[in-house]
Amino acid sequence: MLATVHDFDWPDRTVVGTVGPPGSRTFYLQVRLGRKMMSVALEKEQSALLADKIDELLNELMAQDDNVFNVPSDVPPELIDSAPLEQPVDEEFRARSMVLRWDPTTAVVVIEAYPFADPDEGDFVAESLNMKGIRARLPVGAARAFARRTHQVVREGRPICPMCGQPMDPQGHICTPPEDS
Repeated sequence: MLATVHDFDWPDRTVVGTVGPPGSRTFYLQVRLGRKMMSVALEKEQSALLADKIDELLNELMAQDDNVFNVPSDVPPELIDSAPLEQPVDEEFRARSMVLRWDPTTAVVVIEAYPFADPDEGDFVAESLNMKGIRARLPVGAARAFARRTHQVVREGRPICPMCGQPMDPQGHICTPPEDS
């Protein structure tokens, strides 16, 4: 038996946001449709990769000669969302597996997150803990806005050291410059 997948078709809000100070932030994918809301913990790298892949997918669609989906190259101003995560942020699960796909039948970007490795096979541990999956279907403009915001959230972390390329902590930073090749 598969875990329960919560569907959000054309959600009112889909964002990545954080809780905590830079250096110890927890990233969340938060989706809301009406009064139904879910928050799923992500790694920073998952968030960045998801945004990259959404942009890549939308750019590929734009480049198709026969593209009939009217994919925007930039974020429509009315879709810009810079508000913080909605409270309370109740973590449903930490995403171990994510799926991104294009659904040409409904012209939406589909984002799925699961607490286990293979959403098709399920996971006896996940089932015994009654874990859930989440699926959000975003129209192209909302997907472009989601990717842009996610990139911004990822960049808002600790500043990067110009010498070693590693994040710098507010308390100080000891770096080792990269070795010359």
